[in-house]
Amino acid sequence: MTTVALEHVSKTFATHESSGGHKITAVEDVSLKLNTGDVLAILGPSGCGKSTLLRLISGIHKPDKGRILYDDVDLEDVPLRERGIGMVFQEGALIPHWESRRSVGFFLSLRNREPEVPEKLHQISKITGIGINQLLDRRPSHLSGGEKQRVGIARALARDLQVLLFDEPFANLDAKYRTEARVELKRLLNAFPVTSVYVTHDQVEAIALSHRIAVMRAGKIDQVGTYQQLYTSPHNIFVATFIGSPPINLFKGRSINGLWQGENFGGYHLRRDLPEDSKVTAAIRAEHMHLQDGGIPGVVEQVVPMLAERHQLITTHLGGETWTITVPLDQHIERGSTIYCGLQENEMLFFDTATGVRIG
Repeated sequence: MTTVALEHVSKTFATHESSGGHKITAVEDVSLKLNTGDVLAILGPSGCGKSTLLRLISGIHKPDKGRILYDDVDLEDVPLRERGIGMVFQEGALIPHWESRRSVGFFLSLRNREPEVPEKLHQISKITGIGINQLLDRRPSHLSGGEKQRVGIARALARDLQVLLFDEPFANLDAKYRTEARVELKRLLNAFPVTSVYVTHDQVEAIALSHRIAVMRAGKIDQVGTYQQLYTSPHNIFVATFIGSPPINLFKGRSINGLWQGENFGGYHLRRDLPEDSKVTAAIRAEHMHLQDGGIPGVVEQVVPMLAERHQLITTHLGGETWTITVPLDQHIERGSTIYCGLQENEMLFFDTATGVRIG
């Protein structure tokens, strides 16, 4: 295993002349450190630069600025044969006319180590319980999406791995098979501990598979931490709204005499050094709001029972604001009725409305 460090890495691409011929910055000034055996998820919306960043880490793309280090050695100075990088792509990226056995054993075959292939496959099959052997004589055209990914993962693990990279490997699977695939992959990562980077737009996957999560937006890393750190202490509004389901409730307001005041409620303490009448957005998660006699009135728009979580999500509105609260399953709430909401003041977060940055 190895450590991976990115130091102020940037990458731009020139667009086609028919699109104006200008440059697009896909990754901008990214710095990251992965210790030996870390599993880091890169989480963000489509087009934010996640896959480009993964390809930079793999050496497929070279950075325009900055450095990528494997064990404190610049990746460009590490010979290709010695990098030990395994990659698993969204489509599996298998050779169409090769049987799976040949794809899985290709790395070892190139090094005249074909006798090692059966033992590698036996290890993988034993851990996952998927019986990879039954897939080995099939070509990609005779494999389902999930089976292609299993073969792709087996191929990556059959290398002399130092770093394992995943580019949304389960994006094309339906919900049932995606859940099963996550469980299998978690077993593999536990059994074959290797420094790994997992690109996804699905926070459930990120939580299930990684030790830490890097939230990415518009080519930059907004915040890195555990899911709990990102959930409870987001650095900005983007992280606060991107992490968590349902999305965090946001309320526009201002600072008045050291207190936050919004459209429908207020009176909550802010930092005393904020300029008077600063625009401040308050945020609070649904589970930190509740029914309370004499609280904030709201007209019920939607009632969604969450049976596994044993609560209901109640969406309400008042004036120009809409928010969601959690209510016990046994509490009868009707659409169109008026309810009264309270909140836990110590769980409120405040952000500068103009910049989106958290106000401590």
